[in-house]
Amino acid sequence: MKHTLNFLRKLASAFATVLVLGLPCGAVNAGNADAPTRIIIGFAPGGALDALTRLLAERLRTSLGEIILVENKPGASGRMALEAVKRAPPDGKTILITASSPIVMYPLTYKRLPYDPDKDLAPVANLADVPMVVSTSPDQPYKTMPEYVAWVKRHPESPGVGLVALGGGTHFGTLSLAKSINVPLTPAAYRGGAPMLSDVMGGMLPIGIDAVATQFGLYKAGKLRYLGVLGSKRTALLPDIPTLKEAGVPGFDAVTNWYAAFVPAGTPSATVGRLEKAMIEAVMEPGFRAKLAELGMESSGRPASEVRKLIQAERAQWKPIVEASGFTADE
Repeated sequence: MKHTLNFLRKLASAFATVLVLGLPCGAVNAGNADAPTRIIIGFAPGGALDALTRLLAERLRTSLGEIILVENKPGASGRMALEAVKRAPPDGKTILITASSPIVMYPLTYKRLPYDPDKDLAPVANLADVPMVVSTSPDQPYKTMPEYVAWVKRHPESPGVGLVALGGGTHFGTLSLAKSINVPLTPAAYRGGAPMLSDVMGGMLPIGIDAVATQFGLYKAGKLRYLGVLGSKRTALLPDIPTLKEAGVPGFDAVTNWYAAFVPAGTPSATVGRLEKAMIEAVMEPGFRAKLAELGMESSGRPASEVRKLIQAERAQWKPIVEASGFTADE
């Protein structure tokens, strides 16, 4: 009997060892320093944010000497990804890379949010500026933004303006433009840039507004015409394309878009500093900057302290505009 019990104990021990060895690396190492680092983004593979994140992950694997995994968690306009990072342990092993709207605009436009970006997340670094542009089909009769404004005044039955989401700066810019030209422009929200641009190129949508990065290839192939850049200054990516303000079109001066990295609140400052240094060095490296430019993005490399100031400044700028519009999101 004693020999049988000893044999069973040894067999159980060996079986447990086999199970552990067969587990994925992340399951074995969860909760310790050797666990993979996950970078979570709130959109599907193939977009500008995904391209930036995968380029960055490749650099961080070398500079940090760690396993870096990219996890796409699309849904709820990026909010699902923020929730996942909010719930993660504050150990630097879970990183969020997000566009600015879920951080700056959603606290102003959504009645209920399952997160507080100021309390639940800690900024690490601002990685890239993502210029926004108004585009149209080359077959449309207008070649400039003033020509479009004149055209839509003559054709108020065609008021659609393509957007990839409601409640952001492009939405409020459209409402402001509609008021200034006295035409009831209709923001048409799409699930992504691809279907929206398909309707723009097909002539079913007079104009669309999205990131340069989403449509750069189509523009260079001659399938889209750019009418104007959003924001207060031209982008070095498109030096010959005027801002909408230069074109005499109001409402879009304050519209910006950027990608930044965050970790769960409570992550040790030394850990945040280590990630900040590695990320800024990566995005400011000349080869990295050149790759981003090819994709329609501009490396920024701003530290966490500047990210905090940027968020507060942009939110303060948009708050009275949002409140005056009366718009709220319920989804």
